[in-house]
Amino acid sequence: MVDVTGPAGATAPEPVVRAAPGEVPATPATSLDTTPDTVGFLYPGYSAEDDYPRLEGILGAGVRLPLVHTDIGEDAHRVDALLEMGSAARLAAGVAELKARGAQAVVWACTSASFVFGWEGAGEQVRELSATAGLPASSTSFAFARAVRALGAERVAIAATYPEDVADHFRGFLKAAGAEVVAMRGSGIITAAEVGTWGREEVLHLARAGDHPDAQVVLLPDTALHTAAWIPDLEEALGKPVLTANQVTVWEGLRLLGREVPSDRLGALFRPAGAPRE
Repeated sequence: MVDVTGPAGATAPEPVVRAAPGEVPATPATSLDTTPDTVGFLYPGYSAEDDYPRLEGILGAGVRLPLVHTDIGEDAHRVDALLEMGSAARLAAGVAELKARGAQAVVWACTSASFVFGWEGAGEQVRELSATAGLPASSTSFAFARAVRALGAERVAIAATYPEDVADHFRGFLKAAGAEVVAMRGSGIITAAEVGTWGREEVLHLARAGDHPDAQVVLLPDTALHTAAWIPDLEEALGKPVLTANQVTVWEGLRLLGREVPSDRLGALFRPAGAPRE
């Protein structure tokens, strides 16, 4: 398991619970097991959920990524609305359906409605989700923290769709994970619905505008933003790894199952073993 450490180097509270008390953690498939690795996602609303079947198609037949929509409540990138969106009751409502669809792990596929709880609160959020599901659990915020560490990066830039005050909560979350945020750009977009209408050119513009010469990695933290089709384009345009919300969320779910599924279509985070890194 990858530990995420705080700024002083001390091990931070483990944000992912691999199994609820009395439950058996998910076991990676063996070479004789033809059961697909199945990660279930709780996704708020209907903005960029089509990234998940796209990602499933890229990763291949051995991976299934079922998704259940949670009640978004008020569609607003505003702290009070995000705290309600990420409440335990809203997340718990979708768990039974995911388990019925064969989920072996579950990820809360939302960045803003996890990091607004802070490092400790976001950890409690996934502990409660794991206990409810009886499955390994995590969230997109912790996926970003672990993905940054997996790439060996220390300095990051944030290119966010959110208003600046919400994006600043993500900065604080990453600082608690031990990352240095060298630049942050908020776009002031209030609703996920609007973010979901953005296409390739808007996403490329956001990434370029949020980049910084000192950043080793650029982070696009909104799961409402379509990015799955354009990750190679983003990395080519910036000349460095780019982490996007739906990309890291799927990577984190596979990590919970002890799986690595290489793909040269999903950027440096999924780069096949032995392939050169720029």
